[in-house]
This record gives sequence, structure tokens and C-alpha cells, in this order.
Amino acid sequence: MFSPEGPSLRELAVQALSSVEHGYDLLAPKFDHTPFRTPDDILEAVAAALARLGPFADGLDLCCGTGAGIDVLTRVCRRSVTGVDFSAGMLDVAGRHAHPEGPRVHLVRGDARALPFTPAFDLVVSFGAFGHFLPRELPGLFRQVHSVLRPGGGFAFPVSAPPRPTSAWFWILLGFDTAMRVRNAVWRPPFVMYYRAFRLGSVLDELERAGFGTELHALPEFGRRADGSPRARLVVARRLS
Repeated sequence: MFSPEGPSLRELAVQALSSVEHGYDLLAPKFDHTPFRTPDDILEAVAAALARLGPFADGLDLCCGTGAGIDVLTRVCRRSVTGVDFSAGMLDVAGRHAHPEGPRVHLVRGDARALPFTPAFDLVVSFGAFGHFLPRELPGLFRQVHSVLRPGGGFAFPVSAPPRPTSAWFWILLGFDTAMRVRNAVWRPPFVMYYRAFRLGSVLDELERAGFGTELHALPEFGRRADGSPRARLVVARRLS
């Protein structure tokens, strides 16, 4: 599951017993060698979809981690790219990965639930971060994103079709979420990381309540399921006013 450069079992155990912020500070140097990093095929598909929807001037990577989404934004934004994350360790790695060519890149330490920006962005993206927010936190998170977008700007993130109960991944993710809930019931501080708490229908409703108009774009690189539905989509939520 991990490459030789990835974290050891002991390091993962220490991270899992830490807070989310401190856990990611510890994991940051080896994060890109774990399955938790967004796969390159998803990043490439999103970059291609955004290129068709652009151009964009200024972009923000929400919960940027080590900067995989920043690389996507530098390909579709002309003027500037900003990454925000609350882990200093992840930002340190992202800074070492930033490319000097292309649009200016700024890294900011901050909490996505209280973004330190004015409406300065045409595009906000996020990759793999929503599992760190409880469902009750999503309305506030979406209002924060709305507040930093210019009117007409877009908030984009990929979503995969949920695995069916006949799939091994269904039971793997269910087991992971169950283990995390047990861990958080008996250990403090909590480590919020749930894979099955993000329900697309509820998320679309919350986005609309936050003042967005939503669009779903199939990512054709991942094909379709037997019922004809896309295996992966890009959600684009546009600020209406």
C-alpha cells in the first residue's frame, strides 16, 4: 500500500493518535508517498476539464496540502495561485514543490472555516479535503468559499461514484470510518477523517443554500458504470452574486 519512501506503521500510528493539524505536520515529509495523495489521473482529468471551462485569472487551492492542486491551478490560471492549509508541515513541502515559472504562487497558513481573504479569486479548487469536515461544518465552509470568490467565480472539486455494497472498496471504507468513529469516541483530540460522510445530494443542496448555482461535468477519462452514470464527475459551483 505504501512505497518504501512512505511512512512506517509506527509513524502512522503516532499520526492517528494526534490532532488533524499535528498529524499532518508529522506526515507531511512522506505524504506524497502514501495513497492519501490525490492520484495523478484525477489531477490530470480535472486540469483538462478546467481548461475547457476557463480561462481564469486568480485561483485558490483550499486545504492545499503538499500542493498537488496548486500544480493544477498553475496550468489554468494566468495571474496568481494561492494555497491555504492549516498544517505548517504540509505548506513547507508545498513551498519546495512550487515551480518558479508560470503565475505567482502564494502559500498561506489558515483555517478553511475562517478564510483570511477578500473576494479575490475566480476559481477555488479542493482535492480530497472534505473528509476532514463534519457534515454540520459544510454549510459554514461553503459560505467561506462563497465569500472569497468574485461574482461568477467557480468552486470546483472532483467526486467519484460511491462504491456498491458488492465492491471490496465499500467494505474497506465502511471499516475505516467505523474504526475512526471508535477511535474518536475513546481518544482525544479527535482526528476527523471520514470517507462516507460526504453525500453528493446533500452537498449540492448546501451549495445552493450558500448562494451557488451548481453544475456537474462528467470526467470521461474514468468511463461509466453499468447503469450509464459517470464513474467520476467535476462539481462546479458558481457564485451567483
